[in-house]
Amino acid sequence: PSRRIGSQMTDRLVRILGWSGEKADTRIRQLLNEVQIRDPDRVLKSYPHELSGGMRQRVLIAAAFAAEPRLIVADEPTTALDVTVQKQILRLIVQLQREHGTAILFVTHDLGVVAKISQKVSVLYAG
Repeated sequence: PSRRIGSQMTDRLVRILGWSGEKADTRIRQLLNEVQIRDPDRVLKSYPHELSGGMRQRVLIAAAFAAEPRLIVADEPTTALDVTVQKQILRLIVQLQREHGTAILFVTHDLGVVAKISQKVSVLYAG
């Protein structure tokens, strides 16, 4: 972890989408508020290892939605989270998905999670 969260998130929008630094910074702060991060300024100045697992997951969710993609591939987004934080993160993903109109391909082995959030399910077995 050699880069602070703010530069990682902002640089992506500047380089990939060609946004100004100010526009990218405004968008990132808006998204951090949407994912219920209480002190965005502190988080933006932090390194990833300085945050809890739930906070890191919220930052990643904000980054995923930053450029308003039509599809997000979420590969095991609740792995290694305790049950309480997992529930919060799932609720947040579903809420943002509805608000932004983004399709989410949710990859997981946890059928309990699948039952809570899925509209359609495909099962891969033996490759």
